[in-house]
Amino acid sequence: MTRSATNQGDRAAEDGEGQSRSIAAVERAMDVLLLFGRSSRPDLGVTEIATELGLTKAAVHRILTALRSRELITLDPGTRRYALGHAAIALGRAYLARMDLRALAAPELRRLAQGVGETATLSIRRGDTRLYVDQVVLPHELRVEVSLGIPYPLHAGSSSKAILAFLDEAEVDGYVERHPLKALTERTIVDAERLREELAAVRERGYAGSTGERQEGTASVAAPIFDHDGRVIAALSAAGPLTRFKPRMGECAPLVVEAAARVSAQLGHSG
Repeated sequence: MTRSATNQGDRAAEDGEGQSRSIAAVERAMDVLLLFGRSSRPDLGVTEIATELGLTKAAVHRILTALRSRELITLDPGTRRYALGHAAIALGRAYLARMDLRALAAPELRRLAQGVGETATLSIRRGDTRLYVDQVVLPHELRVEVSLGIPYPLHAGSSSKAILAFLDEAEVDGYVERHPLKALTERTIVDAERLREELAAVRERGYAGSTGERQEGTASVAAPIFDHDGRVIAALSAAGPLTRFKPRMGECAPLVVEAAARVSAQLGHSG
């Protein structure tokens, strides 16, 4: 082999090693950044990061310095602890702004329908109403099927109550003051005090139930979906014919709650 060929081979090897080191450095930086994202703590110290990721403190300092230069991480000079910076928060908000809730919830909706053996629905809040935006209906001869895009009041039915119960107290008061509690069926709650008691029970157990409150002959269980700020924005429900589903509401409720929690987590909710 000529000296020229040897030199070229050495340079290629050095380039490859340099590229590998660069990729490893990027991966370590991403690991640090992702640690902030999944941590329940608002800020982290160098020692915590190094211990969690198995890195040296010197390496962590170098990574944090690079991330700070891009405003992905910020340093509190008083505590010497680090937190997510403006640029990282902007990335998160850009992701959330582009997120399609229907597409995000679709896999959970299908899984829920199969898990409970009944119709699964997704509802979103629109002001003082909520509307169904998606559903998965299993091919039972006798089944529940909802109409998409029609607004329903927030006091009637499990999906409505799952949303109303997790609004703040002022919003609930405003809703009751603005709207007479009209009956959609003979089972709809139309007494304000009884409604407040029902909403308190929903908050305590984490889900709402309904036996014919919005539509006669049906039973349903619904759980709230929260966004990254902890605001309730939607609800997942399982629903079936009253005679078939009512005896199973208790056993199906955990599946509904877990599915809604997974959607909330994808939206950035950490509750």
